[in-house]
Amino acid sequence: MEYIYSAMVLYSAGKEITEKDVTAILTTAGVNVDAAKVKALIASLEGVDIKEAIASASFAAAPAAAAAAPAAAAAAPAAADEPEEPAVSEEDAAAGLSALFG
Repeated sequence: MEYIYSAMVLYSAGKEITEKDVTAILTTAGVNVDAAKVKALIASLEGVDIKEAIASASFAAAPAAAAAAPAAAAAAPAAADEPEEPAVSEEDAAAGLSALFG
C-alpha cells in the first residue's frame, strides 16, 4: 500500500509520478524499496486519469456502505435471540482463582 500512497502524495502535490520520486518518498519513509514494484506501479498508472479513478471509487464505495447498514440492522435482532451466559458471582470467581494458586 505504501507504493500507492507515495503515488497519491505526488498526485496531491501536483507533481509528476515518476520512479525516481516514488522511490525518494518511500526511502524517506524508511521503506525498503523494491524497484520492480515501483516500475509496476508506474506502468499501471500510465494512461490513468487519477482524478476520475478517485471519483469513481468514492461513488462505488458509498452505495456499498449504504447497503451494508440495513443488512447489519437486520442481523442485530438475530443476535438478541441468543441466550445469555449465566452471571458468575464474585465469590464463585474468587473460589476459581484460589484453585489456581493452591
